[in-house]
Amino acid sequence: MVLKTFGWSFAVTAAGLAFAAWQWGWEAFGIVLILSILEISLSFDNAVVNAGILKKMNAFWQKIFLTIGILIAVFGMRLVFPVVIVAISAKVGPIEAVQLAMDDPDRYEALVTDAHPAIAAFGGMFLLMIFLDFIFEKREHTWLSWIEKPLAKLGKVDMLSACVALIALLLSAMYFAVEAHTSSGHADKTATVLLAGVAGLITYLVVGGLSGYFEDKLEEEEEREHEEEEEAKREGKPVSAVGLAGKAAFFLFLYLEVLDASFSFDGVIGAFAITNHIFWMALGLGIGAMYVRSLTVYLVREGTLDDYVYLEHGAHYAIGALAGILLVTIRYEINEFITGFLGVILIGASFWSSVVRNKRIAAAEGGTSGDKAGISSGV
Repeated sequence: MVLKTFGWSFAVTAAGLAFAAWQWGWEAFGIVLILSILEISLSFDNAVVNAGILKKMNAFWQKIFLTIGILIAVFGMRLVFPVVIVAISAKVGPIEAVQLAMDDPDRYEALVTDAHPAIAAFGGMFLLMIFLDFIFEKREHTWLSWIEKPLAKLGKVDMLSACVALIALLLSAMYFAVEAHTSSGHADKTATVLLAGVAGLITYLVVGGLSGYFEDKLEEEEEREHEEEEEAKREGKPVSAVGLAGKAAFFLFLYLEVLDASFSFDGVIGAFAITNHIFWMALGLGIGAMYVRSLTVYLVREGTLDDYVYLEHGAHYAIGALAGILLVTIRYEINEFITGFLGVILIGASFWSSVVRNKRIAAAEGGTSGDKAGISSGV
C-alpha cells in the first residue's frame, strides 16, 4: 500500500536529488533536500484538510484533483510562481528572469539581492498572518499550552492579527529597512519594505476571502445535496453514495485549489528564506508537493486521518519562525541551513510530542481495561 501510493514520490525524489547533485553539486543536493522537507512539513496539515474534503467527492472528481491539481501545484505554483515573484520584484520580464538565472547567474543574483528586501517584507507579512491567525484561534488541542491558551483568549479581539502584523512591519521598516543589504552595499529601502509588506497583507486577506467564499458555496451545495437525499428517502428512491458530483464537486474542486495555492504560496515564500536559486527552489518544492499529494491519497484510501495532533502546531510555529527570519534578512544575512533546520526541529519536536501523547493515552486506556478485567474476574 505504501509503495503503491508513494512510489512516484520516491522516484521523483531520487531523480531530483541526483540531478541536483550532478548539475550543481552537493550544496544544491542539501538545499533541495531541506526544501523538500520544508514543503512536506508546512503542507502536512494541507494534506489532512485535502483528504477530509476529497473523500466527499466521487471517483471522477478525485481523479481530476489528483491529476490536474498536481500539474497546477508542481508546475504552476512551484516552478512558475517563484519566477513571477523574482520578475515583479526585480522589475524584469519572466522570460528575462529565467534567462538571467541560466546565462548570467551573477547578474541574476545581483537582481535578487536588490529585490530581497521587497520579497522578504512581502513574504514575511504573508507568513506572519498565517501564524498569527493560527495562534490567536482557540483550539481543541494545545501544544505549548502556557502560551497558546492566553493568546487564544486575546484572539477574541477583532483584527488583532492584522494589527500585530502591521506593527511588526513598521518595526522592520524602522530598524531593518534603513540599511537594507543590496548588491551595492546598504541602502534605505523603507518605502519599498512598507509597500511590499502591505501588499503581502492584502494578498493574504484576498486568498483568505476567496477560501471563505468557496467554503460558503460548498456548505450551500452540501446542504442542498442533503435535502435531496432526505427527499429521496421519504419517497423511497435509492440514495447514491458515490460521493458529491456536479456543482457540489466543482465547488469542492475550486475550494481545494484555492487552499492548495495558499499553502503552496507560503511554501514558496518560505523557500526564499533559504535560497534565491529558482531552480533549486522549484525542484525542492516540487518533490515536497509530490509527497503532499501522495499523503492525501493515502489518507483518503485508508479512510482515516493522522493521530499526530501537534504536527499542525509545529508547522505553524515553523511558519512563524520563517516569517521572523524573512523580516530580519531585510538587513542581516542568515545562513540558509540554520533557517531550514529550525523548521525541521520544530516539526520534529511537535511529532515527538504527538507520539508521547498517543502513548500516554494508550497506556491510560490499557490501564482502565486492565482494571475492568480484574474486577470482572474477581481480582
